[in-house]
Amino acid sequence: MTRTARRSRRTLQVAGVSTAALLALSACSSSDANSSSAKSGSSASASAASTKLSGTVTVFAAASLQESFTTLGKEFEKQHPGTKVTFSFGGSDSLAAQITGGAPADVFAAASPKTMKIVTDKGDGVGTPATFVRNQLEIATLPGNPDKIASLKDLTKSSLKVVLCDRTVPCGAAAQKALTAARLKLSPASYEQDVKSALNKVVLKEADAAVVYRTDVKAAGGKVQGVDFPESASAINAYPISLVKNAPNAEAAKAFIALVQSAEGQQVLTGAGFLKP
Repeated sequence: MTRTARRSRRTLQVAGVSTAALLALSACSSSDANSSSAKSGSSASASAASTKLSGTVTVFAAASLQESFTTLGKEFEKQHPGTKVTFSFGGSDSLAAQITGGAPADVFAAASPKTMKIVTDKGDGVGTPATFVRNQLEIATLPGNPDKIASLKDLTKSSLKVVLCDRTVPCGAAAQKALTAARLKLSPASYEQDVKSALNKVVLKEADAAVVYRTDVKAAGGKVQGVDFPESASAINAYPISLVKNAPNAEAAKAFIALVQSAEGQQVLTGAGFLKP
């Protein structure tokens, strides 16, 4: 064998050893990567399992949120199998009093910052409440508006039976603010404890008109007719939402609040007639 041939053979042997080493190293790296990936996947699964939501979420919410929150509650349960959302709808002041009185609740959604403040001032709220929608007043009349009501001033006619929300609840406070802006005084046939009660007086034809929210007029469909009035622009209510201190199901409550604030939640709310925050 010539010297040149021996050199070539030796070179090929070295190259072969190097290639084998590289292949072995590659296999080890691949094995380690697969092992690491498997561990990572296992950790992710464990993490997902640990954050899986379950149990009941108790939401105290302003009466005007009934239709939209009921829809969001069903969507939440669909997104998180094993959860259930229960609601207590009513006047915000009454709900706030129940929460400060110790009623178990996870979430509070009020129709005004003032009623939310009742809860936060007592230390029963968590963090800073977030405004998630706003709402504007409208006059609800009998279908077809037989009394030809066209303005807030028309409600002062002695021939009309008009109902308002109680001044202690947000819709009543907003109505008083609008009346003040219009420099009008109105003596209603009755003051109702929440906006749904005021609206129902008209639905049942027990009143000729009521000052309620646009969202409630929309939810009632053809049972009432809505009349806009310019003074309502000076009495728009912001709706704050907050986690309640010592919430029995805090993690699920946070997820529900996130749904309300999400693009999906906002679509449901604006579709119901609410204004963006």
